[in-house]
Amino acid sequence: MRNGGYGGFSAIVSPTIKILVGINVAVFLLDWLVLGMLTYRGIRLDQWIVQLFGLMPIGSEYFFPYWQLITYQFLHGSFWHLFFNMFALWMFGSELDYLWGTRRFLTYYLLAGIGGGIANLIVSNSPTIGASGAVMGILVAYGLTFPDRPVMIFPLFIPIPAKIFVIIYAALDLFSGLTSTDSGIAHFAHLGGAVTGFLMLRFGDRLGIFSFVERLSQARSSSRQPWQREPIEAEYIEVPTSMKPGTKPMFHGASFFYKGEYITEETVDRILEKIAESGFDSLSDREKDILYEVSRRMQQSP
Repeated sequence: MRNGGYGGFSAIVSPTIKILVGINVAVFLLDWLVLGMLTYRGIRLDQWIVQLFGLMPIGSEYFFPYWQLITYQFLHGSFWHLFFNMFALWMFGSELDYLWGTRRFLTYYLLAGIGGGIANLIVSNSPTIGASGAVMGILVAYGLTFPDRPVMIFPLFIPIPAKIFVIIYAALDLFSGLTSTDSGIAHFAHLGGAVTGFLMLRFGDRLGIFSFVERLSQARSSSRQPWQREPIEAEYIEVPTSMKPGTKPMFHGASFFYKGEYITEETVDRILEKIAESGFDSLSDREKDILYEVSRRMQQSP
């Protein structure tokens, strides 16, 4: 798979993606290189780890949903299982993370994984491990955020819109889940992650999920940790619908991503100069959208 757009192939890897990939790789290496070689009461320690931190079936004596719905997302059964999940997370997640900010991205990612785990608990009686449900949620978010972004699928290498790619992928997952129940792949965890991601995108803000997490994070720590990054904000004086020629509102801000486009301070300054010269009505829909987005970000900032 390959995606186009700004920077191509997600040239900029966000700090959050680096941390998620690093944790998953570190857990896999610990499991494979260390725990797989040690035993406790005749059982290999890596098997104990799956029993305690993988998502065990309902009714199992090792079913601990309070933490397993999170921890199962960081365990993987093989190198290729890990590789393809992390590859997709890097490829499709970095741009979303820059667009949303750390807290919103992590909230979405983990809840998509939780939704995938719950879906698989309902239909399966086998242990579940892997980040596939959360990653599927990321694919849905990418397809809805950048619906017309071209994506190429191996082995066809024919570019198709991201929204079509997500639909095809989900349909294949559903077909495989219904026809290959003994494949060992948690297809319904994938679908559960996709559905949860879709619902989060549609209703997460209305239900206050993201704002609740934001308030909770601020209450737990008044100082931001080095790895936590907020969406890039900007100082902005609201642009009225009509302006006198020769006046220009002051904009002092940093760059940010909007609808997959890299917006710089110079970009906004050029729009403001256009308003000063020709009035607000002279702006294109794209230019108006950029100004409205900057205004929205400022209204949401504390």
